[in-house]
Amino acid sequence: MRFIGITGGIGAGKSEILDYIKKHYRCEIYLADQVAHLVKQPGTRAYGELVDLLGQDIIAGDGSIDRAAMADRIFARPDLLERVNDIIHPAVKEYLLERLERAGKEGKAELFFVEAALLIEGGYLALVDEMWYIYADETVRRERLLRSRGYSVEKISQIMARQLTEEHFRRNCHFVIDNSGSLEDSFRQIDGKLAGVASRM
Repeated sequence: MRFIGITGGIGAGKSEILDYIKKHYRCEIYLADQVAHLVKQPGTRAYGELVDLLGQDIIAGDGSIDRAAMADRIFARPDLLERVNDIIHPAVKEYLLERLERAGKEGKAELFFVEAALLIEGGYLALVDEMWYIYADETVRRERLLRSRGYSVEKISQIMARQLTEEHFRRNCHFVIDNSGSLEDSFRQIDGKLAGVASRM
C-alpha cells in the first residue's frame, strides 16, 4: 500500500481529483482539515491541551471546542497560533499514521491518501511515499474561485500570496497533475500514473 500526499494551491481542484480516485481505486482518503477537527474532540489529548492553553471559555455548550471562539482568541493574541499548531499538527500526524497502520493490517486498500494545502510545510515529505502536486494555471484557479466560492478578487490574491509558489510545489513533489483543462484529461493522467501500481474498481 502506497502512502500518497495530495497538495496544491487553492482552486487547483484537489477535491475533484480525490473524488475520482475514491470512486475508481481501492483506497482510503483523509483530508487534513477534517482530521484536525476530529483530533480536537472532547476526550482527546489535543482537546485538553487546547483548553489549557486558550481557556475554558472556548468550550461550546455541547462540550466541544467553539471554533469561532478559538479563532477570536488566536486573532487577539497572534503569538498563540504557533502554540496551537504545535498541539494540532502532531495530533493530526499521529491520527493519520494510526489509520495507515490499521489500513495496512486490514489489507483492503491499495492506496492511502492525505490531502492538505500545507503538506510540504508540515513535514509530510518525510512520511509519504509520494507527494502529488495538483496544478492549475493561476487564471483558471481565480476563475474557479470567483465562480464556485464567490470570493472577491482581493481575497483570492491574499490567499494565493500566502501559499507556496508553483516552483516550490514542483520542486518538492514527485508527480504533477495538470488540472488546468478538462477533468477527463486529469483523470487520464491519474490512470496513467497508477497503471501497474493499483487496480481500478
